Amino acid sequence: MDYIKLLADTATETSTVTDEGINWKAILDIVVKWATTTGIKLLIAIIILIISFKIINVVCKGILKKLEKKNADATLSKVLTNTAKIGLKILILLGLIGYVGIETASVSAIIASLGVGISLAVQGTLSNFAGGVIIIVMRPFKLGDFITSNNQSGTVEDIKLFYTQIVTPDNKVIYIPNGSLANNVIVNASGKDQRRVDIIMSVSYDSDLDLVKKISRKVCEECDLVLKSPEVMVEIGNYSNNAVEIYIRSWCDRPNYWKTYYKLMYELKVAYDEYHITIPYNQIDVHIDNKE
Repeated sequence: MDYIKLLADTATETSTVTDEGINWKAILDIVVKWATTTGIKLLIAIIILIISFKIINVVCKGILKKLEKKNADATLSKVLTNTAKIGLKILILLGLIGYVGIETASVSAIIASLGVGISLAVQGTLSNFAGGVIIIVMRPFKLGDFITSNNQSGTVEDIKLFYTQIVTPDNKVIYIPNGSLANNVIVNASGKDQRRVDIIMSVSYDSDLDLVKKISRKVCEECDLVLKSPEVMVEIGNYSNNAVEIYIRSWCDRPNYWKTYYKLMYELKVAYDEYHITIPYNQIDVHIDNKE
């Protein structure tokens, strides 16, 4: 660095320690000389760094807003602007390091050496980076989609290069590594405009099954959230130990899935009660032996 050379040259010209004690005048000369050369460069570099970083943030934010107004893909827009922001800041930082007097070749060699060691220690992180690239390119989901993966479910709020951020229905934030996402099954509930609502109702073996099917179909068809097409399906699905299971399948618009599910669950129970259809539940019969 230039200021190290400056201090060495000044030290050879003027000794800061004499037989009489510390030569404060010599020390002051060194400080003044450094401040008027390298110090000014360092101050200018800091000012440029702050201003340039702010400009990059404003420009990238403006580009992102323009892309959103043009209905560009939200996922790609956000990822590309974030990547560009980081890349530009790194270039500015490297340029200012050279301006101050630090040899960029030496810095590059140090970074390369550290990179080899770090890459061996963070293989998992590199796999997350590769997974992030795969997700961005292959697009199995996008921002706003409701996904399930790694036993976690939520709405995709942000996609980074190393992890994906989702928000659960109860407003918890979960960060899933992209390497894990790219190598596991992803269930995208937002991939289609319509979803099927599956409900299983259990009725007693003594029930009139034709009446049960008729009532169940009527409840679904009269629900304003259920679509007319595809048609409602009501069939006997299983004979369990204590009940006959009725499989009821109807379709709705994706945003109305849970509203439809809860509404049908309520209205089916009300309709069954109205027609005295028994929904069995587990019971225990206790027999008392009165033998002496």
